[in-house]
Amino acid sequence: MNLEESKQKFIDAWGALGSEWGINKSVAQVQALLLVSTEPVSTDDIMESLTVSRGNANMSLRQLLDYGIIYKKVIAGDRKDYFVAEKDIWKWAVKIAMMRKQKEIEPVMAVLEELKNEVKKDKTAEGKEFFKTVDDIYAFTDQLSTLADKIFSSNRGELLLKLLKIVI
Repeated sequence: MNLEESKQKFIDAWGALGSEWGINKSVAQVQALLLVSTEPVSTDDIMESLTVSRGNANMSLRQLLDYGIIYKKVIAGDRKDYFVAEKDIWKWAVKIAMMRKQKEIEPVMAVLEELKNEVKKDKTAEGKEFFKTVDDIYAFTDQLSTLADKIFSSNRGELLLKLLKIVI
C-alpha cells in the first residue's frame, strides 16, 4: 500500500469512527484529511479529495473551526480560504471531550439534580427506590465528570498517563 492509499484508508476509517461517536462522517473525514496533509488545504481541495459538495465541505469546516481543532491559514496572494488541523492530539482531543461533556453530560446532570430534588419529597417505597436510582446515577456521573475535568486539565494528559500505567 502506498502513502496515498494509506492516507485514504485513514480518512475512511476516521470517518467511520466519527459516525460511531455521533459525529457527522464528513466532519470526521475533513479533520482526517487535514491531519494527514502537510500543507494547508483549500475548500476546493477538500471537495475534490472527499467528493463532497461545497455546502457539505463548508458545514464540516465550520463545525471543526467551532470545535477549535482546525484553523484558517492565510496564504499571501491567494484569495481562497485554506485550513490546517491542530496536529497535537492532546490539544484537540481535550477540546472535543470538554465540548462533548458540556453538551451531553452537563444537561443530564442538571436533569438528574432536578429529579433528585423533586423525588426526595416522595416518601413512598416506590419514590424512595426511584430516588436511590437517580441519586446513584447522579453520583456516578458526577464522579466521571470530576475525573474528566482533572484529566483534561492536567498538563498534556499526565494524569491520564499515570492512570493508564496503573491499569496496564
